[in-house]
Amino acid sequence: MKPYIEIIDKYYPAGSRLRDIYMRHCRQVSDLALEIASAKGLDLDAGEVEAAAMLHDIGIYATDAPSIECHGTEPYICHGLIGGKLLRDEGMPESIARVAERHTGSGITIADIDAQHLPLPRRDYLPETTLERLICYADKFYSKSGAMRRKDFDSVRASMARHSEESALRFDALHRQFGV
Repeated sequence: MKPYIEIIDKYYPAGSRLRDIYMRHCRQVSDLALEIASAKGLDLDAGEVEAAAMLHDIGIYATDAPSIECHGTEPYICHGLIGGKLLRDEGMPESIARVAERHTGSGITIADIDAQHLPLPRRDYLPETTLERLICYADKFYSKSGAMRRKDFDSVRASMARHSEESALRFDALHRQFGV
């Protein structure tokens, strides 16, 4: 497996504000995921957890999200799909590409795509493996904007519920598995 920093360096230039935002967010997600994995005794390789967490948002650079210094052309909701393809093209393991592709919200279903008219191919993007679910869960506690402080469970759940009750229920299931 290629060192994750090589991929980050390729798409997030040193000294850029976007890289600073990206690295801080991904490090926060990685630290939380590693803490949960240890506390829960999860049978996951720590190096793979770290790599997956550090690369889960690799596709954001291609999106139009100026508030976090992303000046691409794609809708932000597409960053997971973009990241999964990029990681496959870079030769990363499928397990890590799938984390990028499936970490958005508490996962995205075909019903979500239809109901919210999301610009994604019609298929489910639900985290399935323990690694996918872990990174999806840890990611919800940190934003890439504002103070970037850890959010509490209630505010994360309220955010999920704004999308749909199904999204909030999926988050509840993740919390039952990973909450510490």
